[in-house]
Amino acid sequence: MAKTLVLAEKPSVARELARVLGAKKNGPGCIMGEKYIVTWALGHLVTLAEPEHYGDQYKKWSLDTLPMLPKTMALKVIPETSKQYRNVKALLLSKDVSSVIIATDAGREGELVARWIIDKSGCKKPLKRLWISSQTDRAIKEGFANLKDGKEYLPLYRSAQSRAEADWLVGLNVTRALTCKFNAQLSAGRVQTPTLALLVRREKEIRDFKPQEYYTVKADLGTFFATRKDPKGNSAIFDQKEAESIQRKIRSGKFTVTERKASKKSVPPPLLYDLTELQRDANKLYHFSPKETLSYMQRLYETHKVLTYPRTDSPYLTEDIVPTLQERLKVSAVGELSAPIGDILKNRRSIAKTCVNDARVSDHHAIIPTEEPPNFLNMSAEEKKIYFLVMKRFIAAFYPHWEYENIRVTLSCEGETFTAQGKVVSDKGWKRVYDWTDEEGEENQNLPSLQKGDVFICENTLLKTEFTKAPSRYTEASLLSAMENPSKFIQDKSMKEYIGGGLGTPATRGDIIDKLYNAFYMEKKDNVIIPTTKAMQLMELVPSDLKEPLLTAKWEKELESIAKGENDGKKFIGNIRHYTTDLVKMVKNSTAQYTPDNLTRTPCPQCGKMMLEVHGKRGKMLVCQDRECGYRRNVSLKTNARCPNCHKTMELFGEGEKKTYVCSCGFREKAESFHKRKKESSGGSKREVQNYLRDQNKKAKAEEMNPLAIALQNAMKNKK
Repeated sequence: MAKTLVLAEKPSVARELARVLGAKKNGPGCIMGEKYIVTWALGHLVTLAEPEHYGDQYKKWSLDTLPMLPKTMALKVIPETSKQYRNVKALLLSKDVSSVIIATDAGREGELVARWIIDKSGCKKPLKRLWISSQTDRAIKEGFANLKDGKEYLPLYRSAQSRAEADWLVGLNVTRALTCKFNAQLSAGRVQTPTLALLVRREKEIRDFKPQEYYTVKADLGTFFATRKDPKGNSAIFDQKEAESIQRKIRSGKFTVTERKASKKSVPPPLLYDLTELQRDANKLYHFSPKETLSYMQRLYETHKVLTYPRTDSPYLTEDIVPTLQERLKVSAVGELSAPIGDILKNRRSIAKTCVNDARVSDHHAIIPTEEPPNFLNMSAEEKKIYFLVMKRFIAAFYPHWEYENIRVTLSCEGETFTAQGKVVSDKGWKRVYDWTDEEGEENQNLPSLQKGDVFICENTLLKTEFTKAPSRYTEASLLSAMENPSKFIQDKSMKEYIGGGLGTPATRGDIIDKLYNAFYMEKKDNVIIPTTKAMQLMELVPSDLKEPLLTAKWEKELESIAKGENDGKKFIGNIRHYTTDLVKMVKNSTAQYTPDNLTRTPCPQCGKMMLEVHGKRGKMLVCQDRECGYRRNVSLKTNARCPNCHKTMELFGEGEKKTYVCSCGFREKAESFHKRKKESSGGSKREVQNYLRDQNKKAKAEEMNPLAIALQNAMKNKK
């Protein structure tokens, strides 16, 4: 009997699909059943071929061979996963298989993973598409009962393919051009370069900023404070003598209420989480990087099955999901969630209408819980934090509006105008889910019952000296916001409508930020991001057009139109080819200079040239300045080990027996004795210590072997 082949993206997902479908027999790279054979990719099994595939002239990096513009883009099997590709190909072409179900992640990248494998194998069999937003048994069964025709998702594949080809053409050509022109490991890309430009632009604003001293005058009126305002409503006074004169004038003076304004506010619950909003909040609250948040979300979706598909750009639900919400609430009513969920169920609360909008959901709805009960014992601490973030946002959507009254009064004293404002909450509404309280401050102070004509005596005055503040540096959260909506960085107002979906997609923004760390273009300090001098120089070398957010945002909009079937992508790629040619020409004709200012006196053990000191996300490294050498070595690693004196996290220096923990407070201890002491005090096993060290080394290795570094190393090997 002919069988159906199910192609999943990961082995873990394939096992779950096989279990639900009743497939139990293990085969080469697959699990077989009576009706279905379930196989899997390992992420991408197939990718776009390297430049060397198109001719020996590209083995050597040279400006003379640029731009590289293959007539058609070829696919190649990734060597590291070629064994599994051969398994999948054999199944795709097997006489026992009559049709194929694509069950990779339900999104643009997932479609690309499957279609590239199918195209490369030469399989022409009928295709169906499994499109689900959660990995529960019910969702899987319903998905297989409602399979889509594969032809419906051809536009999505063309969009993904166009994105990949555009990144290849722009990224590899400009990276080679910059690297050859300036003999340094420099890179650029259609998304990473304008993102980096945002950071560099902000850093220049901070460096150019000159703080100005100013003063504010406040009056203590016994039960509340009032602030002096000028006729334009500003509280800042830039003349010290004027500020002191006002202070003297109002001492013990009579303040008369000249105006009272009260406005009632009703704020609906916030929209549900999409991926970008979740990444922002996780960074603000827990300092998780966007990539870390996505990783935790992916496990909650795939492994624990308690949350729906993470890579969504919509904070809305569709009407057909609403009838399932009661069951999702019931199974989630455990631990600290039981009280608010119990209240929702008891009072039969409905989800806010603002959260349901069919027209605002494209591929996937907002992130919400599934019908699977959570098992917190199996979750890591980080996964729990993400889970509770999602649940609180979801639960809040069932509560009424937050209602309060804004009160603002104007007072007069000796010809000067003062204002005071406060907030009176009448219904905490959805805010109670967060156990939210106002911060102390003038705008949230409790005001007495005030009426026009009331008089108060000034009990004290406060003259405060302050300075104007420079713009804040980006955090990963605020950088995500800027990438999502970079319209404010576009000077031409008439062009703002073309900003489209921003820089990158919710699923790729975390990777872009990580790539900028790994390429040593930015450093993280106290949760703020600081661009390196390498990045500052790069922005002087890169063609100006590539730095602007408008162009890449317009590309994302075009990719979206391709996904909707409005065009086939040929015109888009044609434009990218012309654009690539122009970019390479700009780099070739550049008269700029690149000078590394992080040069050390440590010679490279392979070529003898002095190495560069760089600060990666996980610590310090020494990197050879010669791009053809490519040698690199860890100097120190950031760890989670706590100093026994000040309890700050420490850095790990040295290698082998010389590994030493060092703290900023001055504490130093050999790693071997530190772990021995920890083991004796906590009863930890030798295996736990080894696992910890292995984890640290893996993290360091992951940073060293980022995709760009791998591509450069492979290119250098071929060049030699």
